[in-house]
Amino acid sequence: MGAPLLQVQGLRKEYRRGRWSREVTFRLEADLSVEQPQIIGVMGANGAGKTTLFELITGGNRPTAGQVRVAGRDIHAVRPGERDRLAMHYHQSYQVRDHRSLKPGFLMQRAHSTRALVHLFDEPQFNTQDGYIGFMLDFFRRLRGEGRLVFVCLHPNEPVHIDLLAEVCERFVFVQRDEDGTSRLRLADSLPALAADPSVQRYLGALAERAARAAG
Repeated sequence: MGAPLLQVQGLRKEYRRGRWSREVTFRLEADLSVEQPQIIGVMGANGAGKTTLFELITGGNRPTAGQVRVAGRDIHAVRPGERDRLAMHYHQSYQVRDHRSLKPGFLMQRAHSTRALVHLFDEPQFNTQDGYIGFMLDFFRRLRGEGRLVFVCLHPNEPVHIDLLAEVCERFVFVQRDEDGTSRLRLADSLPALAADPSVQRYLGALAERAARAAG
């Protein structure tokens, strides 16, 4: 049996400020394992750490601790110019994020892959007027059918977004900043199961009931 498509193990990212106190202003902690191709929906409030999580998974942001492995390969040990052969981050208007490293590439590992295995769509723009939504949903499904792992991050502000997540996603992640100030992941196998969490209900507001009734 091969390695999982994605393993996020003991991952932590901290941002600090202050020359002496080095006060922590942001902390994200994450553990996640995905064995098989899937489409995973991601939600969370602005500033909770969704984009930071995506940047860590694709190697565009270096963790404070922990590891991200794509098909068994440590993404942060792979040459920056080859990391998009393992995981690719599309930000909003499908602009691809690039990677940089202070370590010379020739001292790092090869990707040993020709196409990205993990695709992360960060708040993609959907046009509801011209059939574009159907095209994108088919694209996500085609990637999954080719053995890829797909993340679709949306910030639902209208009913159609809930319907899209329910229709195409097989698993869900909610990035929540807890009372101690640390952002963590809530995982669920369906949108109604995720919507049963009070913190998710507060985040969705008027859309919480629709999410609770969603049929995938």
